[in-house]
Amino acid sequence: MGIRVLSEEEKEAILKAIESDKKFRYALMGLLGFSEILDRITRLEEGQQRIIERQQKIEEGFQRLSERIAGLEERQQKLEEGFQKILERIAILEERYQKLEERFAKLEERFVELEERVIKLEERVARVEEELVSVKKALEEHSRVLAFHSKKIEEMSRAFAIISYRWGLGSESVFRDSMKEILEKILGVSKVDRWIYYDAEGFVFGRPTVIEADIVVRDNVHMLIELKSSASEGDVLKLLRVGELYSRVTGVRPKLVLVAIAMRKKDIELAREMGIEVYAGPELLFE
Repeated sequence: MGIRVLSEEEKEAILKAIESDKKFRYALMGLLGFSEILDRITRLEEGQQRIIERQQKIEEGFQRLSERIAGLEERQQKLEEGFQKILERIAILEERYQKLEERFAKLEERFVELEERVIKLEERVARVEEELVSVKKALEEHSRVLAFHSKKIEEMSRAFAIISYRWGLGSESVFRDSMKEILEKILGVSKVDRWIYYDAEGFVFGRPTVIEADIVVRDNVHMLIELKSSASEGDVLKLLRVGELYSRVTGVRPKLVLVAIAMRKKDIELAREMGIEVYAGPELLFE
C-alpha cells in the first residue's frame, strides 16, 4: 500500500489545527517524540554551552595571543628603532671611514712626495759628497803646490842672500834681474811674467799710474811676487793694494809673496799678519 502525499490545502489545515487546537498539538507532539526532542534540545544546549565555553577559552587564548602579538609588535618596533639607530651609526661610521680613507690617501701622497724629496736630497748629498771629495783632492793638490812653491821660494831666498853677499848686488834693477832668473830656475817655469796695468782710477797710489808686478802662474795658482833688495812697511802695504787691484782686474785672488834681502823684523811680522808670505835674508834682519 503506497503513502499518499498531502495536498497543500491539507497541510495548511493541519498547521492551523496545531495552532488553534491545543489537545491536537500535544497529541501530535507525543506522536512525534517530544520528550526525545527535548532531550536532544537539552544536549544541544549543553553542547552549545560547551562550544560557548570553548569559544570563550579560545577568545581568552586569542586575547592572550593578541597581547603577546602586541608585545611582539612592541618589541619589533623597538628592534626596528634600534636597527634604525644602528643603521644611522653605520652611516656615521661609513662617513668617518670615508674621511679616514681620504686622509690616508693624502698621507700616502705626502709620504710619496717625502720619499721623492728624500731621494732627491740623497742624490744631492751624494753629489755634494763627490764634489767635496773633488774639492778635498784639489785642496790637497793646492796645498802640495803651495808647499812646493814655499819651499822653492825659501831656497831662492837663501840663494839670493848668498849671491848678494858674494857679488854685492846693491843695485835694485840688477838684483831684480838676477832674482828673476833664480825664480824661473827654482819654480821650474820658463819665465817669470811681468804684469803691467794702467791704474787709471788711482787705486794703488791715489793717482793714475802704471802698476808693474812679477807674476808666476803654476797649477792654476797665481803668485804675485815683489822682489826687493830692501823692503819696508810701505812695500808691504803697496803689495797688498797691488794684490787687490789684480783680483779686481782678473777675477783671481793671487798668493802674495815678498822676497827681500833686508827687512825689519816688525815689517815681516806685519806682512805675515796681512797674509803675505815673506822670505828675507836672515843674516840681514835688524830691529
